[in-house]
Amino acid sequence: MFTYSQIITRNIGYALLFNLVILVITFFLSQQQIATKQSQQATTLALVFKQSADTTYEQVAQSIFQSGQYQSLKVSFNKDIIFHKASNVSILASIFSIEPSVQSLPNNYRIEYRVSSSNTVNFFYSLLIAILVCSIFIALLAGKLSINRYGEIIKRVNQQISHDLKHVINAEGEKSHSVLFDLPELDAGINEIKRQISSHLDETKALETDAYVDHLTQLENRTRFVQFFEANHQNIEFGVLSITRCSELQTINQIHGYHEGDNYIAKVAEIIKHNIGPHKGAKIFRLNSSDFACIMPNTTIKEAETFADNLSGRFNDFQLSSDLDSVAYTGLVPFSKSNPLGELLALADTAISVAQTQQINAWYAQTDTDILSGDSASYGNQNWRQEIESVIENQRVTLLVQHIKPNTRTTKVYGEFLARFLNANNDMLPTVSFIAMAEKLDKIVDVDRMIVEQAMTLISQKNLLDQHFGINISPRTIHDEHFLIWLERRLLRDPKISANLVFEISEFGLQQNIKSSKRFIDMLHRAGARVTVERFGVGLTSFKFFRDLKPDFIKMDSTYTRDIDEDKNNQYFLRLMIDLAHRLSITVLAESVESQEEKFTLEKLFIDGCQGYYIGKPEKI
Repeated sequence: MFTYSQIITRNIGYALLFNLVILVITFFLSQQQIATKQSQQATTLALVFKQSADTTYEQVAQSIFQSGQYQSLKVSFNKDIIFHKASNVSILASIFSIEPSVQSLPNNYRIEYRVSSSNTVNFFYSLLIAILVCSIFIALLAGKLSINRYGEIIKRVNQQISHDLKHVINAEGEKSHSVLFDLPELDAGINEIKRQISSHLDETKALETDAYVDHLTQLENRTRFVQFFEANHQNIEFGVLSITRCSELQTINQIHGYHEGDNYIAKVAEIIKHNIGPHKGAKIFRLNSSDFACIMPNTTIKEAETFADNLSGRFNDFQLSSDLDSVAYTGLVPFSKSNPLGELLALADTAISVAQTQQINAWYAQTDTDILSGDSASYGNQNWRQEIESVIENQRVTLLVQHIKPNTRTTKVYGEFLARFLNANNDMLPTVSFIAMAEKLDKIVDVDRMIVEQAMTLISQKNLLDQHFGINISPRTIHDEHFLIWLERRLLRDPKISANLVFEISEFGLQQNIKSSKRFIDMLHRAGARVTVERFGVGLTSFKFFRDLKPDFIKMDSTYTRDIDEDKNNQYFLRLMIDLAHRLSITVLAESVESQEEKFTLEKLFIDGCQGYYIGKPEKI
């Protein structure tokens, strides 16, 4: 219910708005009246001056001005002013003033005048005061009547409540049907309030779901994970934190498509949910796109290891049925009341790094809490360094190929080499983690050199000189002077193989240093190889970028090709880029093509070639 002051304020606001509308209408009507009056005076003035001699025009004008009907009056002969006077007017009167009228007289005389608006202004001012006073009075009266009405309703409601309470207290045998008042609008108002409260509760619940629940897995997210841990870990004597990392998500998204990536994540979530069930009080969360966390209160590390063993077995079964290189790796960390969350997450990350250097879908329990300080802080990194050096030394890399399908018979495209790395037991290492750790530990140049050497050897051994193959090179590698010298010599040593190679470099990597990127591309062209700018469109590429670097292919980033059949903006952008590239004799390719609709739309946009799960999976050579 509104208070008296709120009702008065509202009513006065409505009154002022109504006054404003009335005054605006009155203002325009008044100006129209003044304009009409000024137009009518033209005939009168012409007649008066016509009946007077030229020599008396000044006296006639003086007499006319003194009548008070004119705000200004000016008589002139050619350009000489004979008479000119104007009255002082108030600010309000000046608002109503209109442009002066001009009347020609005989013998080149001219009269310019503006009629007085004083009468109109006085009327307007009186009307303004009257309307304002009346409106305020009516607003106050209406407010008072409304308050009285509300007061009466409240009084009668209180009487009814008091009556019902007495009836309950006295425990009367029969239900009283007496009603002190009948207010159907009150019932309607109460029902409306109930409806609004219910609606707000539903909206609040929906907002909470959006804020704290992952839509794909229906698990609570990282924000809720932090809240849960901080609110409960002081009440938990001991427990185990488990982090499970889905190692193949990025690879699946790029090769098989984002839909398959979602299916993969949903399946991993289902496996973790099933295995966490027997642990009383355990909670599972999705921290980010690839990581899941489990908090297992009052659980020993031995019990958690049994959980991890079962999880690993389930992951192995899923891998066999889905043709994946791996599924996920798990790190376990015991905790007590004294352990902060940041420390536990760092320990779990170290445990995952160690697990990834062991067998496929492995787990590792990080029980040494001192690992984050002292010489043992880089334990996980040391494991990875040893594993990467072992892979490079023993050349434990296998190459798969994913073909690009040309959209016309005359378009020349290629198949892209995809590297897979093996540990000492010939188990597949997680590709994304391997590349990331190689970057972190400054081993990526050696890894790229190994892949190039393995690719050229494979082409030679299998006599694949009638095919063309793409090799990915990391951004750091293309700016390494020693690699540049080695690669040029290696390509020149086998010119026939070099002519079959296409080096794929990300747009971001090229933009880091345009000068060295140009030198690298020029070297490849001299050696007979070609260049593809992959993940194109992510950066702020200019036309100068094309002219300076002269790539042979550009491969549009998946953000532009995914759902291209439904995205009109991406269709427009892609059509512009294709047209520009074709003018510069650059072939345009699309990656992550996952459906027939996407392929059909890309063909209509004159794309030169498509790559993706719908076109073909990676396969052995």
